[in-house]
Amino acid sequence: MSGTSGSVAAPATPDDEFEILCDDVGSFLRRYSTEDGATVATDMELDGATAYTPTGTVVRCDAEPDPAPNPAIDSTVQRQTGAGTVTIAAGARSVTVVVYAGAPTVAIGGGTAVPLAAGTSLTWGVNQGGDSGETLQDEFVFVGAAGADFLVTSTREA
Repeated sequence: MSGTSGSVAAPATPDDEFEILCDDVGSFLRRYSTEDGATVATDMELDGATAYTPTGTVVRCDAEPDPAPNPAIDSTVQRQTGAGTVTIAAGARSVTVVVYAGAPTVAIGGGTAVPLAAGTSLTWGVNQGGDSGETLQDEFVFVGAAGADFLVTSTREA
């Protein structure tokens, strides 16, 4: 059709988009309708017909939770030569002892003291702190006698 031009009018119908979202109760359907430049969100159960009122925080169901902020970590190191005690209070994230000489003992959580031979290196630790709140629940008490030489390090959230 040479030399002919024209236009086609489409009927004005709303544009609907759907998304499955989650709240504190479970998943639901949100419909976004755009008509005449205005967008309206309508929440409904997954059946697409029953009205739904979200509870709590609304997120995408596949959304990863926000990572916990990196907590500040305090560290300690103490070398004990000869007689003396090094105590690490409960709540540490890690405790390490390295024995250079002698046979200092370690008592964990008020339990029986166990001797550690020269050359021993032990570490206790948790994987994650922050909001999950992982810590070592026990107190560690290291006791050296004459001739002992050992190093104790620890970390804990500030």
